[in-house]
Amino acid sequence: MKVDILAFGAHPDDVELSAAGTILKHISLGKTAAIVDLTEGELGSRGTSITRYDEAKLAASILGVDARVNLDLGDGFFEYNQENLIKIVEQIRFFKPEIVLANAIDDRHPDHAKASKLVSDACFLSGLLKIKTSYQGENQFHHRPKAIYHYIQDRHIKPDLIVNISNHINKKFDAIFAYKTQFHNPEIEGPETPISGENFINFLRGRMATMGRDIDAAFAEGFTVERTIGVNNLFDLI
Repeated sequence: MKVDILAFGAHPDDVELSAAGTILKHISLGKTAAIVDLTEGELGSRGTSITRYDEAKLAASILGVDARVNLDLGDGFFEYNQENLIKIVEQIRFFKPEIVLANAIDDRHPDHAKASKLVSDACFLSGLLKIKTSYQGENQFHHRPKAIYHYIQDRHIKPDLIVNISNHINKKFDAIFAYKTQFHNPEIEGPETPISGENFINFLRGRMATMGRDIDAAFAEGFTVERTIGVNNLFDLI
């Protein structure tokens, strides 16, 4: 399988919260995408690993991605080690993306920065010929994505790149609300968390509106980059 964009998240819903609009936009332009969740999000105060799988499946169908994989590395306790790097390399070589989207380089939840580093380094290692991997019974060939973009999560980070998602904002929230145990839903009982209240949804909308203002758009998503962005001509930036 080959996709244009492969989005990684430390937890199910990371991608939806911070990069769903970008995925929706590019799928509407004819590109393909897949999602890899590193953990089940099993340590979340609300819901269970079973409900998170069901919610992630529904969100994936709303986004229209070609596939979604969960590596079950262990919520809260996954480590930067060879075993986990190889598991991520296997996914990169299987999906062969041109672009990888990854967690924020720094954030409130420690898993996010850990996942960011793991995915970034795995993208490099995936391009090394002498690292041998196999997946689903088949030997894999080396593959290195052309670009890695880190989405912005709870903490504000000045973006290097902003994507206009104004036409996809409603469907993005549909994907977010697929996680009915996690986000604002008066019909679901559970302990109050930093993301379960209506104020968090208002924060998300305000964050996207703020990013959009910088590019004269209603709503946008921001990313940081690992290398200098190049364009064919200056008018591509208008």
